[in-house]
Amino acid sequence: MKEPQLSPADIPVSTLSSSNSTGRRAPRFLVIGAGSRGNAYARAVATTTPGVVHAVAEPHDFKRREFGRKYIWGTEGSPREGQEFADWRDWLRWEFERRKKTNGDNDGSGTSQATTPTGVDGVFICTLDDTHVGIIQAIAPLQLHILCEKPLALSLADCLAVYRTLQPPQGTDERPRPPTTIFSIGHVLRYSPHNILLRKLLLSDRIIGDIVALEHTEPVGWWHFSHSYVRGNWRRETPAGDGSLLTKSCHDIDFILWLLCSPASLEGARAAGYQSHFPRSISSAGSLTQFRRARKPVAAGDATNCVSCPAERECSYSAVRIYQDRHLAKGHRTWPVDIVCPDIEDVYQVQGAAAAEEHLLSRLREDYDVRAEADADVAARPWYGRCVYEADNNVCDDQVVMLAWDDEEAAPKRLAKTATFHMIAPTEKQCERRGRVYGTTGEIEYDSSRISIYNFASAETTTIDVPRPPPERAESHGGGDYGLAGQYVKAVDAVMNSGLDVETAQARFIGCTLEEAVQSHAVVFAAEEARREERVLKWKEWWQEKLRSSAAACTG
Repeated sequence: MKEPQLSPADIPVSTLSSSNSTGRRAPRFLVIGAGSRGNAYARAVATTTPGVVHAVAEPHDFKRREFGRKYIWGTEGSPREGQEFADWRDWLRWEFERRKKTNGDNDGSGTSQATTPTGVDGVFICTLDDTHVGIIQAIAPLQLHILCEKPLALSLADCLAVYRTLQPPQGTDERPRPPTTIFSIGHVLRYSPHNILLRKLLLSDRIIGDIVALEHTEPVGWWHFSHSYVRGNWRRETPAGDGSLLTKSCHDIDFILWLLCSPASLEGARAAGYQSHFPRSISSAGSLTQFRRARKPVAAGDATNCVSCPAERECSYSAVRIYQDRHLAKGHRTWPVDIVCPDIEDVYQVQGAAAAEEHLLSRLREDYDVRAEADADVAARPWYGRCVYEADNNVCDDQVVMLAWDDEEAAPKRLAKTATFHMIAPTEKQCERRGRVYGTTGEIEYDSSRISIYNFASAETTTIDVPRPPPERAESHGGGDYGLAGQYVKAVDAVMNSGLDVETAQARFIGCTLEEAVQSHAVVFAAEEARREERVLKWKEWWQEKLRSSAAACTG
């Protein structure tokens, strides 16, 4: 399906600005993708911000309508024109036509302005990873504010392509023009109350002096990893050779850079010409250690599917035990069950519990024969009932990344330090990060709810129990989903209704520029290259070479 080819010249000038001269108006947003991430951000917008979820684009009928009932038109209402689309391309065509009508109204050649359908001010992109680049490039001429779920793209080349797409062209003096729209990326760890406090203690309060070293761990969770990275959508490396470090832990790498590279306040620092303190070298080691045929229980024999496996009752990774026994049988019909069966709630409400169980089992029975089916067909969809030891996964389930910094010569003369990140699959905790930071006057230990500070001089330990978000927010990365969505909406609102320029709003509320988001991704790609090639990369030289290659490719 061909997207409309838009350029800024095609779009009426009156629709390029989100400013409102007639008074305050709640920012309106389109959510593209009504899955778990789309729902998380929509829930945050609807419950904690002045913004409005105005429209949804989602191909799955049940998910789209359920999303609309929850956040847009309500249980008793129905969608108005411009609120429901089965495909984001349909919305793009509709929006293009809407703007043409609006332009006609403004010129006095159309119908009444009151009859023109309502559009949106910003977009949440919550689709599968490999679609992000195409969506951003297609909607960029509309000059809407964008929040894109992580990762931004599946290759460094595509990340740089997004940067070129969204970066305003240079002016006549060859200086980059300031941004004209807000851009945010789904690096939610920056926005949880726990991590904001941790960063304040380290950077503003300097509670342990100069940072010497950091150790950070993401325990993915034993069955969570099998769900998403062995059976699910993220089980295979990307064409560029990048895997679970990118799709699962790019926001952990970003979290480390946020603590060790970035200024305490981006807004004040950028005015002073402050530059990020990037590492000198990057290395990594990791492999697929557990989920492979060599570890398959002997009792499982030749079985490739959990439902028919003779060892199913004794296997921790039995799909029946994970999805049915641990979740559906206990009344849990949301994630991960609704990922396996997106319409499970509909089946349960209409046909009852027994039908819902059979519906789930029917999905788990689905399997493939590697001798009879094309690899591309197998790779194109998840297989949630497949034996984890007979799956087609190839991403790391255990990986370590090492970063090292030199002393910085120029002011503010930040000092050398190291950081180690460990992503590990077989853990009790599920995505409850933990770590330790070593400083010149003390050390900090943290987990998802507590921060402990040991002072060398006093030999005393101070423990801070960080208030946990309410239950409805706690599962959203410790409140990070709400924090990210809230800051994005605040930035858009400030530009629309308070007259704040985009560059200041970006620094004040988002705390990260488009350029920094791309560089954060680049560190992940560098770590993966170091792992594959078993070598230590020099960041500055590596990054400059990548930029030169990208520029040459564009020129060519």
